[in-house]
Amino acid sequence: MPPSSPAVEIEGLVMRYGDKVAVDGLSLTVERGTITAVLGPNGAGKTTTLETCEGYRRPQQGRVRVLGLDPHTDRRALLPRIGVMLQSGGAWSGVRAMEMLRHVAALHAHPIDPDLLAERVGLSDCGRTPYRRLSGGQQQRLGLAMALVGRPELVFVDEPTAGMDPAARRSTWELLQELRTSGVTVVLTTHYMEEAERLSDVIHIVDHGRLVTSGTPLELTRGGGHTTIRLVVTRPFPDGAPESLQAGLGSGTEVRQLDALSMVISGQADSSTLAVVSHWCETNGVLPESLSLGQRTLEDVFLDLTGRGLAE
Repeated sequence: MPPSSPAVEIEGLVMRYGDKVAVDGLSLTVERGTITAVLGPNGAGKTTTLETCEGYRRPQQGRVRVLGLDPHTDRRALLPRIGVMLQSGGAWSGVRAMEMLRHVAALHAHPIDPDLLAERVGLSDCGRTPYRRLSGGQQQRLGLAMALVGRPELVFVDEPTAGMDPAARRSTWELLQELRTSGVTVVLTTHYMEEAERLSDVIHIVDHGRLVTSGTPLELTRGGGHTTIRLVVTRPFPDGAPESLQAGLGSGTEVRQLDALSMVISGQADSSTLAVVSHWCETNGVLPESLSLGQRTLEDVFLDLTGRGLAE
């Protein structure tokens, strides 16, 4: 398969668990040399899809190719070329961190020097600590190092910065960006919207086993030039609040209540729209905690498309 072909090609993938359809005709591609995020609420089919790409599951229907190979039937040829970072686990409970990393390095033909890699990911100060005594963030760093030590062409990273402090998170972001610059393809799943928006070249949003939308972060958030107003209040909205506010704003905007304390107004929102919203709050005895005008965030888009958060 020529290098210009996508790193990952999924066509019409269907996966079931008994009567439950986990992946429902999913099709998407991941181009080489990119950071591509696959986002979706819990139960959306992300894990099953990625496990199929990694060769752990055989497609029940559809076609999957990773680096031009069938990840199940060509697994022996594919494994040396990919790295997989699990969300948790992957190391023995009693093994020391550096022992585990050196063991994984020894399984590869041309590994990165484990000591250099450990220093780069911030493991140097806990290399002699048993895995079970590592903090959640340290376990994630070890998992990332294990996925990278074999010099993969493609790496799947699941929640790479879960449990990390802000400094370690930013260091991990820098490392993933360096990988992309060097030509490595990164497939990312994360519950941190900021992480997906900052790192990704392309984002695929999946829900109920289907692809909902794809695009760059800018394409997904610019909303055709529309902006949004986010209203957060101190007490729950009265009954019928979205409909009442919608009537006051007219047809050029859309009002959507996110939860008991927040609403988003999207469309041709401007300063005059802010004035209408402020007047509505005063008339209805609603006390705003914050009222902000700005471009849609990735979280706004995600909620619009799925109706639920990443962790739901």
